[in-house]
Amino acid sequence: MSQSLDLFPIGNCAASALIDRAGRFVWSCFPRVDGDPAFSALLGGDTQAERGFWAVEAEETASIRQAYLRNTPILSTEVTDVSGAVFQVIDFAPRYRQFGRVYRPMSFIRIVRPISGTPHIRIRMRPTGCWGAAEINMTTGSNHLRYVGGEMTLRLTTDAPVSHIASERLFRLEEPLVMFLGPDEGIEADLAATAERMLHETTAYWRSWVRTLSIHLEWQEAVIRAAITLKLCAHEETGAIVAALTTSIPEHEGSERNWDYRYCWLRDAYYVVQALNRLGAADMLENYLGFLRNLIDRAKGGHIQPLYGVGLEAELPETFAPDLPGYRGMGPVRVGNQAHEHLQHDVYGQIVLSTVQAFFDERLLRPATLDDFHALEAVGERAFLLHDRPDAGLWEFRGREAVHTYSSMMCWAACDRLGNAATKLGLRDRADVWNVRAAQIREVIEARAYNPELGRFAADFEGQGLDACLLQLVDVRFAAPDDPRMAATLAAVEEGLRRGPYMMRYVAPDDFGEPKTAFNICTFWLIEVLHLSGRTEEARGLFEEMLGRRTAAGLLSEDIALDGAELWGNYPQTYSLVGLINCANMLSRPWTSVR
Repeated sequence: MSQSLDLFPIGNCAASALIDRAGRFVWSCFPRVDGDPAFSALLGGDTQAERGFWAVEAEETASIRQAYLRNTPILSTEVTDVSGAVFQVIDFAPRYRQFGRVYRPMSFIRIVRPISGTPHIRIRMRPTGCWGAAEINMTTGSNHLRYVGGEMTLRLTTDAPVSHIASERLFRLEEPLVMFLGPDEGIEADLAATAERMLHETTAYWRSWVRTLSIHLEWQEAVIRAAITLKLCAHEETGAIVAALTTSIPEHEGSERNWDYRYCWLRDAYYVVQALNRLGAADMLENYLGFLRNLIDRAKGGHIQPLYGVGLEAELPETFAPDLPGYRGMGPVRVGNQAHEHLQHDVYGQIVLSTVQAFFDERLLRPATLDDFHALEAVGERAFLLHDRPDAGLWEFRGREAVHTYSSMMCWAACDRLGNAATKLGLRDRADVWNVRAAQIREVIEARAYNPELGRFAADFEGQGLDACLLQLVDVRFAAPDDPRMAATLAAVEEGLRRGPYMMRYVAPDDFGEPKTAFNICTFWLIEVLHLSGRTEEARGLFEEMLGRRTAAGLLSEDIALDGAELWGNYPQTYSLVGLINCANMLSRPWTSVR
């Protein structure tokens, strides 16, 4: 089966998995999202796809129909065989409130139900260990199978005949069966009744969460699916938010731009909480603020990295996994990310921008305090110190540094928003300090990032370069959309970086040559600025184009081919889903239009 990003994520903010169009688990890491993939077929290469998956198959399949249960990340896969017999597989990770806290085990449940006729099915469970290097040993008990390899031990508890699974035997499906995969722990309860109860309570949890969202009239289904998936990218135990659930999906064929995105980038997380805040999902913000407070305390006023592990790990050494060929055989497969060593000064702005709402938002269980403000001032001090210093930029260039306009703009935003927070707290002297500093950085940006000969802003100081991130000058409120300098910048960015309906990040060669795909979040940035510039009908057309490029799950990856034919890059990509939510909110007709 040819590999594709047409995948359905399931999860519970601890466990996550990707399921392909055949209903197979093809990607899932243990014991957490940045761990060892027990299901690694996504990176197994087309020639080695016979391991690293978990399948429930018909003897001969005629058709497959897949869809999420409404307003949940619970997946239904309905399989019809050549005789017309039908069975259904319900896949989910349990999540609901129990004993005063949220129950979210590192576990998955598959419920297999006969629907009509007499289906004959085969269950194939072929996990991997140590990134494909470890031999997996299977042992069986009376109602479970254990899979042991490397440092991983998984237990599959089931009411199906264990020998059928162990031998991958074809058998008649005459009544529903349940499989519960997780740590090596027994289940001392009626498995079928427990699974059905967990399904009911997990369904109720997600539908109740969706009801808390404040969404606009149009594109509701797309926004809800994006919001649910952003929540699945949270590692709730610590508050971290990962950039994507995968590693090493290339940005285009043969590019070697294969990165591990299963970590918490402060930049990406800022955009996630910003988008979910616009939907009223305060729970994600509040949990992420706890993650940030821990980082701020550890930094003690010093350097803060652009990314951390979901357990706040600072060291994320980048290595290779030679036993996995990679997506469609296009390695390398990377584990870890060298960007943790980078200087990326925009992170100080993103920390402040993520945090400042807590000084104003009365909904929060833990509003920001005076002590929080003083701790945040240390982040602002770094932003002010570094606003005109070179860094690797938000695209994390590995072979060059510059004073990037985007990074300097985010340092300005840090000082500007600290001034707002100080005013809210009644700290007039501190407000004056931060407002003066914001004004000083603004002067620097306007003098050094604006190119008077070209009549527009440039991507770096005293430069001429074009970068789609210049469109963010409007979103951060540094420039108004009707500012003539911004209009000229938009025109130049469109001319230089737009390819039909899609936007490149940049076109100048980098460490890996010339980029060959468009970057989805940049297209959404263009849509936002077009709307704010009065080109709303064009913006709506581009937005509908992007909606049409989503997978069957309603999601997007990081990149897209310039002809729009295929998605590339890690999946599901939080950046892209953030863009979808923000544009839908901005472009939708109001509810009053139908009342």
